[in-house]
Amino acid sequence: MKRVLQMALVIGSFAPSYEAAATGLATCNSGPQSGWQSEESLSKKLIDQGWKIRRIKIDGGCYEVYAINEKGQRVESYFHPVTFEPVLTSVR
Repeated sequence: MKRVLQMALVIGSFAPSYEAAATGLATCNSGPQSGWQSEESLSKKLIDQGWKIRRIKIDGGCYEVYAINEKGQRVESYFHPVTFEPVLTSVR
């Protein structure tokens, strides 16, 4: 039992590195999610700018947004979840 507990602790210690090494193109040092603004607030802000939101998800501590921007271009954009500052935008 002691060996199983030790293995669980070792494996658990690597868990935070998975978020930092997210699958996306950007990472944000955004702190705990309790301090983040909501996805709905980001969506509203972008819609007010003329975007059509397809999907918002969390990746690398950022909000990753798949959308059509105000120019009609498909974009994959990352926003800091506390400030909503753009981190990276890729036009597709």
